[in-house]
Amino acid sequence: MNSLPDAQSPSLNLDHPTDQENHAIWTATSDAWKDALPVDAYLKESAYLMTIPLAGDGGMTQWVLVEKTAAPGKRLLLSSCETFYKRSWIRDRNGNLFSVVTHGVASVYTDLKYRGGGYASRLMHELARVLPTWRSIKASNYHIEFAPATAAGDSLSQQPTARKLLVGDLEQLCKEDEALAQKVLVTRTSDSSKTGFMIVPDHAHILWHHSNEEYVTQILFHKKPQVKGAIVGEPGNRAWVVWTHRFYEPPSDSASTNTLYILRLVIENWAVLNGERGEQYDLQVSYLRTVILSAVAEAAEWGLHCVKLWGPSIQGQKLIKQT
Repeated sequence: MNSLPDAQSPSLNLDHPTDQENHAIWTATSDAWKDALPVDAYLKESAYLMTIPLAGDGGMTQWVLVEKTAAPGKRLLLSSCETFYKRSWIRDRNGNLFSVVTHGVASVYTDLKYRGGGYASRLMHELARVLPTWRSIKASNYHIEFAPATAAGDSLSQQPTARKLLVGDLEQLCKEDEALAQKVLVTRTSDSSKTGFMIVPDHAHILWHHSNEEYVTQILFHKKPQVKGAIVGEPGNRAWVVWTHRFYEPPSDSASTNTLYILRLVIENWAVLNGERGEQYDLQVSYLRTVILSAVAEAAEWGLHCVKLWGPSIQGQKLIKQT
């Protein structure tokens, strides 16, 4: 460590990695982050993920902490990360809604030989200075986990019938999800004295996850998931889920943590979202159970051993408990 620069040295600054340096970073991270992919496929995936929705056209920026005087390609990559430009909403204490930009920080990495030197902390410090509009709002990592299924048909047979969601269904549903999510944020009554924050659940986010899953499944299975979610009910009274497949270990691993993630759970009935009980409430509970069981069945079909719903709303949590 004596030959390395001090993490607080003024000789360090942020820069953007070259293509060669990106390759070096991805090679270094491959052991930890390649999941079920071979290393060469992971390297190609990393380059590909820079071009897809949410990341392409300046949506994703890569950063490295380096010495100012060192030449690109020859400098030490002391720490690295990437930031995503995300549309977001903030609701103030008076119920006013503002559209803002959030920079999501991801893939923070320090090579083993540089760890313990405080470089990741310096990277974050410099990043906060470079992105003056960036604010550190901690997102909830709360999730609900559902039991896997080996044969979901018996459970599904007694439920309302869900329709499969395909690629062509998603753009319009995402627009409707945006409108509903905004309404919920503005009119939320619990903790109304607190500032509300939400990253917009737009189509670009969904496309990023699906582009990623399709790349991986094409390599592992030579096919792509066609079903992207499930929906049930009539317009104005629908419930739907949108999911993605994640393979952390080889599909043949019977003890794997491979997971179907429910990216979005949407309940369209406004009265039910506000907690009104009655016939419509019971109907929405049955709808919710139907789409969750559809997710369980999809997981079983792809050999995924877990189904997780990340970040459910308080209203969603209450309804799920009734299923």
